[in-house]
Amino acid sequence: MRKILLLFAALIFIVSCSKGAGPKGNYVLKVDGTTLSKEDVQSEMNSLPDMAKQFFAGPEGTSRFVDELSKKEMLYLEAKKRGLENNKDFQKRVEDFKKINLINQLLEKEIEATTKVTEKDAQEYYDSHKAEFTMRNEVRLGQILLKNEDDAKKAYERVRKGEDFAKVATAMSIDKKSAKAGGFMGSFKKGELAPEIEEAIFRLKDGEVSTPVKLKDGIHIFRVVDIKGPVVKFEDVKDMVMHRLTGEKQKGAFDKFIENLKKTYKVDINKAELAKVPAMQPQVQGGGQMPIPSPHPLPKH
Repeated sequence: MRKILLLFAALIFIVSCSKGAGPKGNYVLKVDGTTLSKEDVQSEMNSLPDMAKQFFAGPEGTSRFVDELSKKEMLYLEAKKRGLENNKDFQKRVEDFKKINLINQLLEKEIEATTKVTEKDAQEYYDSHKAEFTMRNEVRLGQILLKNEDDAKKAYERVRKGEDFAKVATAMSIDKKSAKAGGFMGSFKKGELAPEIEEAIFRLKDGEVSTPVKLKDGIHIFRVVDIKGPVVKFEDVKDMVMHRLTGEKQKGAFDKFIENLKKTYKVDINKAELAKVPAMQPQVQGGGQMPIPSPHPLPKH
């Protein structure tokens, strides 16, 4: 039974089945009036994902694969025979499949083909953003220490909206020593601070402020500046940079393309009817906590 399930699972991965008539007798598989040539079978095998290709490797695997194609074809013919292709749900799925594939073809033509990123582009980005590729081994650290969540929220909002970190630290931090210095605590290398503090600060970029971090002595808001450490070599980050630049370029091209389409097509959203549509409920993350927002960069002071 497990073997049968595996075969059908692999069969699901087969995207399409091109059917060719070919000269009489020159076929690999025939099911009623449908024939598949050697080229058809090869095309089907090439469309399989790597995992399925391994399952059908070798001469015996090829025979098993053709057997799966015969099952697929028999099932297809039987479904048509029973008139299932006239089912409204099936027709909707076909239309949805056609729609998404047409959209993909449009985007490939209009966006992907015109937003290629070269190694030169990646090198230029790397050279002008060396700070992003600095390994964070040492930081100059500031903090605002609060006694409760309400105070922490108020302090974080003040800083997030652009108020000077040092000013907020002096006014609100309960750590009087660092508060007098505008929250400045000193410079620290990796390994010199508690693990939970390092987890919060060594992922921040230069000038960024952490979201409130609850520790034993209260709730901390950290700010790092003057990050020090070796710069990662370009070759080690080239692929990552090219991937990032490609994404940014494609997003920009997509947004521009959509704005142009808005000039061609009239979009009318009926807000009264929209209000009647039940809202989707947010999914709670593991541990019952909502996702933590990303830190907000602030100007250096």
